[in-house]
Amino acid sequence: MSVKVTYFIHGTTTDNEIHRSTGWNPGELSELGIKQSKEVAGLVQGRKFDAIFCSDLKRAVDSAKLNFPNREIIQDARLRECNYGDLNGVSSKFVEYTNHIKTPFPNGESLSDVERRMRDFCKFLLENYGGVNSSCVA
Repeated sequence: MSVKVTYFIHGTTTDNEIHRSTGWNPGELSELGIKQSKEVAGLVQGRKFDAIFCSDLKRAVDSAKLNFPNREIIQDARLRECNYGDLNGVSSKFVEYTNHIKTPFPNGESLSDVERRMRDFCKFLLENYGGVNSSCVA
């Protein structure tokens, strides 16, 4: 059995526009992000999605609601981006991924931790939604 996943990232945030790494902060869609999310809705119009999932962070929830208006959206914390810990919300120039593949960010998580979360989510999808078309907005 398999699951077909279509993946979308959240729209541009006000943090993205000023080169800030939001991490686990909620984040706010910018005007551009709202426009992008509404455009996705047009791109997927007419496609069948049996289930729609998104991160529980505000920017992902807001994007998903704009991507898929009038649809049930299942929020799941496993779809969050990396927790930069003390670096959540700081300038992107301070967030160095190569140093945190196995070593967690200070008071955060490593990229390997993110991989484990995503692997767990994929297992959940396969066990609970096998044979359906899913959409994820992270």
